[in-house]
Amino acid sequence: MTALKAALLSFTMFSAIVLCGVGIYAADAANDHAVFDGYGVGANVTR
Repeated sequence: MTALKAALLSFTMFSAIVLCGVGIYAADAANDHAVFDGYGVGANVTR
């Protein structure tokens, strides 16, 4: 694997992780919206 391919792969993986984090944050910030992590586990928060 060349250095350019490794850098592009690293950037793509980092971008995917950041986008997933932003999506979970946005869903958590929404009113009355249950957040799930993709494994069927939900955040049970009583307010």
